[in-house]
Amino acid sequence: MSPLALITGASSGIGRAFAERLAADGYDLIVVGRRRDRLESLAAALPGVTVRVVVADLSTDEGIETVAELGSSQPLDLLVNNAGVAHYMPMAELPVSTARQLLQVKVVAPTMLARAALPGMLERRAGTIINVAGMLAFSGPAAAAAPQGQRAVYVGTLAHTVAMTQTLHAELEGTGVAVHVVCPGIVATEFHEVQGMDLSSVPRMSADDVVTAALAGVSLGEVVIAPGVDDYGLLEAVFGADLAAFHGQTPALASRYRVR
Repeated sequence: MSPLALITGASSGIGRAFAERLAADGYDLIVVGRRRDRLESLAAALPGVTVRVVVADLSTDEGIETVAELGSSQPLDLLVNNAGVAHYMPMAELPVSTARQLLQVKVVAPTMLARAALPGMLERRAGTIINVAGMLAFSGPAAAAAPQGQRAVYVGTLAHTVAMTQTLHAELEGTGVAVHVVCPGIVATEFHEVQGMDLSSVPRMSADDVVTAALAGVSLGEVVIAPGVDDYGLLEAVFGADLAAFHGQTPALASRYRVR
């Protein structure tokens, strides 16, 4: 029996690249997206494997529930939480409906889909979850004037994905189930074009390279996979600093907060 992968946001960009690579590796696929025509075109371009097309909008509870049911009922070997939306603007200007859509797609959907897939994976003692975030997850300390500024909600969703993945990795130790998060930088897809941003003159990584890094990082056992960071020690320094701050706390009020 062929291994089975479920990929969200599969109609274009990184999701489509995952579908093409996994099909070439012999996976049967469940491809999820909002655009049926693109999904069916993708399925037609992947002969030799079984491809199930699922049209679902992960910004809605109904869409999440539809895909979660598949995640819980199908024997998934791999779940790729890739769906995304590009909403870059200051929080005070971000429409409430748009903020809700962003949180649904980037926080609620990957959380609930992982939750749906995990019991079966744990029972089989095998399975992998790959969450797609981005290097902006580490940009919180940047000044507002920096290029990565003016997108607090979007950056926050990516940081959530990184922290959730790291914590879930610890929960799953010894179970045979693995979880990873991929954090690319700027990728040459239509993701920014729908936001009205022309990045054609900016050096960008290909979606295929992101997938290559993701699968190689899984093989290397990296929980946080950063396709464009050559010195992994930089990431290890971040993680070490996080833990140092966490373990550096005491029940006593820090001296700088003591009012005389």
